[in-house]
Amino acid sequence: MPPIVVSAVCVFSPAGQLLTVRKRGTDRFMHPGGKPEPGESAAEAASRELAEEVGIAVAADELEPMGFWVARAANEAGMDIEATVFTAPGTHEPSEVHASAEIAELRWLDPRDELPGDLAPLLTDHVLPALEAFRRA
Repeated sequence: MPPIVVSAVCVFSPAGQLLTVRKRGTDRFMHPGGKPEPGESAAEAASRELAEEVGIAVAADELEPMGFWVARAANEAGMDIEATVFTAPGTHEPSEVHASAEIAELRWLDPRDELPGDLAPLLTDHVLPALEAFRRA
């Protein structure tokens, strides 16, 4: 089966925490984001999903590309995802962010703390190590 193509966005609080979301009917936390609609670029999909899922409006051209990774899908057994990951500019106060659309729960994660066991593989295998390497550079 072909991989699932997604766009995702790293959103940070002023304290350096990373926003994670859990979609309804799932048990894994991941970035806000989702699948592009027909004709939509990765950045356009990321921008749209960010606004729909957590109420953060950032234009597609303001998102900073972070990387592209292939990872196990968190919620589709036996599937892989191809994820284009961006970072949102600046920081966002947790009080400004709200769960909407298919998002059941928000959780701010401090990447320096011990990680919970319910994170999506994209986060644990690719994004968090990339953030750590960036922080050390």
